[in-house]
Parts: sequence; structure tokens; C-alpha cells
Amino acid sequence: MANGNGNTSLTNLDATSVIQEIRNQNQFVYKKFFEDTYPELVHYANSYLFDQNWSEDIVQEVFIHLWEQANSLDIKTSLRGYLYAMVRNRCLNFLKSIKITDDAKVLDMQSMLSSEYDLEFFSNDDLKVIHHQLLKVVEGLPTKMQQIVKMRFIENYKYVEIAEELGVSVNTVKTQLKRAKLKISQQMALVLVLLSTS
Repeated sequence: MANGNGNTSLTNLDATSVIQEIRNQNQFVYKKFFEDTYPELVHYANSYLFDQNWSEDIVQEVFIHLWEQANSLDIKTSLRGYLYAMVRNRCLNFLKSIKITDDAKVLDMQSMLSSEYDLEFFSNDDLKVIHHQLLKVVEGLPTKMQQIVKMRFIENYKYVEIAEELGVSVNTVKTQLKRAKLKISQQMALVLVLLSTS
């Protein structure tokens, strides 16, 4: 067992012992377990949120919960499996809380991708992640391009209407949309590959 002198390795402790030590408020074991597990859990959270800061926040919350509620936790799987499940649930709840589901008629925007990717293959949870990332990619586009994309796919403007509204040619609108689609497709391809292999 860990005796707090800093020499004990967690490899000698099984999950039951780790949770027992945490219940006993053994800060050394808790800190070591945190250091060993934190990076992989953040990486896992990031596969849902695609945002390093949010991912770190959620994993930190999970560890705080582990420390504060250790005595009341009902862990039926392994401790690591329990934490993964908790991180996943918190990520999905977080996505719901920021109304990722169809925040800006993102379903309409899926038409930008549907010709290249078969989105029916993905679960509803995965689609939430895809929607979230799609919004983030659009928000990252240059201002004018972003405006045109939103007018076309969210507000359902016609090419001519966008051109008139923004004082540009229809050709410019089409070119900007083409470029936007390329940028979005490049970034979303990576997201979809990650999801389909996870």
C-alpha cells in the first residue's frame, strides 16, 4: 500500500486498492492516479468536444467528483472504466447544454457534407459531435465567407439574394461557398475518420 513517502508505485495497486486508498483520503495515491490517467481522459474527452480547454475542465470535474464522492461511488466496472463512462456522459451533457443538437439548423448544413460522407453510419451521439465540430469550423472561417455560408445554409438565402445583400457578384458568392465547402470538408474529414475508428 502507498505510505505517502513518494516511493510507492501505483502499478502495485489494483483498482480496488486505489479506490480504497482514495476513500481513505490518501493524497499521494490520488495524485499519482490523477497524473497517470488525466492525459488519456482529456484525449478521450477531446474526441467528443474538439476543444482542449473544455476537455480539461470536464476531466478535472470528474477527478474532483472522484475525490469528494469516493465513499458513495458504486463502481461496478473497473475504476478506469467508470471514469471513462463519467467523462463520456459529462461530454454529452455538455454538448446538450450548449444546444449542439440543432443550434443553427445544422441539419441543413449537413447537406454540405452529405454528398461526400454517409452520415447515417454514425450514432446520434456521434452526430451531435459532428454538428458541434461543424459549427466550430464555420465559426473559424473568414468573416465574409462565414456570413455567406450562414446566409445560404442557415437562413436559406438564394445566391442572388446573398449577392444583393452583401453588394458582391453572384460569382463571388459561389466562389466563397466553394472555398468554404473545401475548408469544411478538409477539417470534417479528420473528425469523421476519428469517430469511425474510435
